[in-house]
Amino acid sequence: MRTFPSSRRLAAVAAAVLASVALAGCSSGSSATSAGSSGAAASGPIAVVASTDVWGEIAAEVGGDLVTVTSIIDDPSKDPHEYEADAQNQLALSKASVVVENGGGYDDFVDTMLSSSKNTGATVVNASTVSGYDLNPSTGAFNEHLWYDFPTVKKVVDQLATSFSRIDPAEASTFTANAAAYNTKIDALIATEAELKSTFQGEGAAITEPVPLYLLDAVGLVDQTPTEFSEAIEGGTDVAPDVLASTLALFSSGQVSVLVYNEQTSGPQTEAVLAAAKAGNVPVVPVTETLGSGESYLDWMTGNLQALKTALSQ
Repeated sequence: MRTFPSSRRLAAVAAAVLASVALAGCSSGSSATSAGSSGAAASGPIAVVASTDVWGEIAAEVGGDLVTVTSIIDDPSKDPHEYEADAQNQLALSKASVVVENGGGYDDFVDTMLSSSKNTGATVVNASTVSGYDLNPSTGAFNEHLWYDFPTVKKVVDQLATSFSRIDPAEASTFTANAAAYNTKIDALIATEAELKSTFQGEGAAITEPVPLYLLDAVGLVDQTPTEFSEAIEGGTDVAPDVLASTLALFSSGQVSVLVYNEQTSGPQTEAVLAAAKAGNVPVVPVTETLGSGESYLDWMTGNLQALKTALSQ
């Protein structure tokens, strides 16, 4: 898999963080320390804070009615890379017993705000760490969009069950059962990927950003996009004219069978790529970094796979 530099990190406004520390206080952090480290049964639902609604929804599936989940980024209309955290987020983190973050440079504001809240006892589940992938390769590159990597999602599910069980041992069997049931559904997604791979392996694909690359790799597609193009789009910088020309040529030369693009970010270069795909009769599949309104993670990914199958079958 080709990896990419960490995306523009989810931004936090320093003034909001500093102002919210006073609101959060230290007492709630002490409470979380007690719940997260004592091993005693939880006195109520386990307070969970997730950086995005993707990881939040997954945590809710594992915890059921034994947890309460707050997702910091939960609006599909917002670009996660430009998100500005606020005092309410800080307060939630100060009271959390479990924090679920993506890691890999994607949501560093969570660690900053958690540290500011003095909540040293919260259990942190970091998807990048759990994935087992190299977070510091020699190239300095890492594709942090791990929710498109189903094996990593399964590892996060298992880690959540373990973390919840440590806080509320009396309900360990429930958390374990919930995790097993959810992972069975993830296995169905993996089976769909394998099915698509048996038919479409080796076909070329183009992207605007590396958001869907784990999924495309699993399906056996070959990313033909110039590295400089997707790096520039993800980094929010201008694409060099010759790089843009090479990217646009993919759609007129028959090198790619599909364009998969992040519809939550746009600009002149991505619009040019979309126009080139349309002109070249190359199917387009939009993807996002957060859940659609009222959408579950499983439905979301099932829809992504179906859309990809439909596009590749044209």
